[in-house]
Amino acid sequence: MVKRMLLMLALVAAFIAALGFVKFRQVKSMMAMYASFQPPPEAVTTIVARQERWPASLSAIGTVVAVRGVTVSADLSGIVEQITFDSGKTVNAGDVLVQLDTRQERAQLTAAEAQRDLSRVNLDRMRSLKEERVVSQAEYDKADAEYKQAEANAGEIRATIGRKTIRAPFAGALGIRQVNLGQYVSGGTVIVPLQSLNPIYVNFGMPQQQVGTVKVGTQVQVAIENVDTGLSGRVTAVDSVVDSGTRNVQVQATFVNAGGRLRPGMFVQTKVVLGDSDPVVTLPASSINYAPYGDTVFVVGDLKSPKGDTYRGVEQRFIKLGASRGDQVAVLSGVKAGEEVVTSGVFKLRNGAAVQVNNQVQPSNDPAPRVEDR
Repeated sequence: MVKRMLLMLALVAAFIAALGFVKFRQVKSMMAMYASFQPPPEAVTTIVARQERWPASLSAIGTVVAVRGVTVSADLSGIVEQITFDSGKTVNAGDVLVQLDTRQERAQLTAAEAQRDLSRVNLDRMRSLKEERVVSQAEYDKADAEYKQAEANAGEIRATIGRKTIRAPFAGALGIRQVNLGQYVSGGTVIVPLQSLNPIYVNFGMPQQQVGTVKVGTQVQVAIENVDTGLSGRVTAVDSVVDSGTRNVQVQATFVNAGGRLRPGMFVQTKVVLGDSDPVVTLPASSINYAPYGDTVFVVGDLKSPKGDTYRGVEQRFIKLGASRGDQVAVLSGVKAGEEVVTSGVFKLRNGAAVQVNNQVQPSNDPAPRVEDR
């Protein structure tokens, strides 16, 4: 009985050992197959990095400010009798904008001028009598003072009438009208904004470390939402103090704005051109893989698999970025001119991944893209 039990246990142990050996061979075979598995290549687009010369420049966010800008207001109270302008139109210096009711003042002026004329006649009579020694010097002086007072009263009324005629203080573009015909306005009531648009200022701040490179006459270019406006101006003033909060110095540039593309209050991107150009390697912005630990790109080249086979793959490299221009980014280090860099599909790549290049559709790489291209 014991022999039979031992024989059965030996047979079961042999069966388990044989089954374990078979499974071990299967697992080892599968591990070898997975180790030799090569994922299919990823489809990407590429570009050959090239070296360009970009002018040395400093960039900052600026604000457009009118050379002359005011809010035209009523000087005296009265009823709006006439409006002679349209909102948004251009006016010349001295053009009448609003006429207030002056009927009462004109009546007062008629009375004041009559009193002035009477005083003048009386003065002339007193002069003749004084020459004949009929009146005294004191009586003549009194008549002269009365004439001057009457002339001053008439002048004061004329000035009041003039102040109720609201004129454009300088040539410029009007804003939106704030009053209506027949409306009663008091002193200080807003009539319409007036801005001189050509030329125009752009104010921007520069860090105190860089302000030494910016001088009066330095060329400045502006862009709106990364779109070049084609406008070029010059630095006309540099503030004499540094802002204690930001450690920036305010710089003012003047631009010819004949087309009115720049409007007061607009935010623009300014680029101060410092002159000498620097050689940089340029790449499309889509080729950069931005990350907190460092920006990288994938460079395409011939790599070797663990088996020693050569395949087309990518190498991930850390880079140092410089300035940007349109869709392009300057790479200061990490990529050399002539190397092939992935421009789209970087999010799905890893170091050593196989790739298949298909450049039928390329991402934008325009240094000055238009709005409709973005």
